[in-house]
Amino acid sequence: MIFAAVDIGSNAMRLLFCRAYDVNGKPHFSKEELIRLPIRLGEDVFLNGKISDKKAEKLITAMRGFSELIKVYEVDGYRAVATSAMRDASNSSEIIQRIKNEADLEVEIIDGKLEAQLVFSNHIEELLNPKHSYLYIDVGGGSTELTLYSNHKVIASKSFNIGTVRMLLNKVDKEEWELMKEWIKKSTFGYSPVRAIGSGGNINKIFKMTKKENKNISYSKLKGIHDMLNSYTYEERIDVLGLKPDRADVIVHASKIFITIMKAAEIEDIFVPQIGLSDGIVHDLYERAKKK
Repeated sequence: MIFAAVDIGSNAMRLLFCRAYDVNGKPHFSKEELIRLPIRLGEDVFLNGKISDKKAEKLITAMRGFSELIKVYEVDGYRAVATSAMRDASNSSEIIQRIKNEADLEVEIIDGKLEAQLVFSNHIEELLNPKHSYLYIDVGGGSTELTLYSNHKVIASKSFNIGTVRMLLNKVDKEEWELMKEWIKKSTFGYSPVRAIGSGGNINKIFKMTKKENKNISYSKLKGIHDMLNSYTYEERIDVLGLKPDRADVIVHASKIFITIMKAAEIEDIFVPQIGLSDGIVHDLYERAKKK
């Protein structure tokens, strides 16, 4: 079976094609293609409260292209979701209707709780030590989703309006940082030691920069990378470090979010499985298809 997942985020939108198959009763997933477009809807929404006509046209044009590719791949199922920027946009329902009419795709605007659930659908806990508790950290352009997992179950989950594009635009309230840190300390109390699992494009890129073979980054290493990134100008991050323009400006903010969370939870290292929301959507589609 092959599935398609569309993730309309605050910084970029993605289309993932993934093949799923059983081997000895266990599901395996093979990524066929990933297309990423840096539309950056949050730039409009977090400043003006709505998506501009220019970005709306870009989004709908991209969705028409995605729709044609989904037809060509003859997928067994697809799911398209929109997150933080669309949640906050005053004209989101109008744009969702236009996508349905002009691109023939159904898009769901999902809340932070469902976003966290879908991210966690990757079942990454199966690769982890059951003796430890884990804080799943998914950092996006508009929000950060946190899920505490222990003893084979979700203990607590929360979404915060702290994201890389919001930070870039100085649209994150100080109170939101304090609320997040308080929630972390309260939720992780009694679950020591807590390990971290990180997802999202920025932590995946940071992991690649470490050039490590194992998928763990220590708190001190992550802080060192943050300080290094912060020491470069935006232009130098592109020219010297080879980062894409739409990554070079947000990656510093992403690293700050991760180290802030790890410090609040007293976490020593973070596991980076290099997965994200679109992977979780595919896993969810596969589970639904199996039940049918």
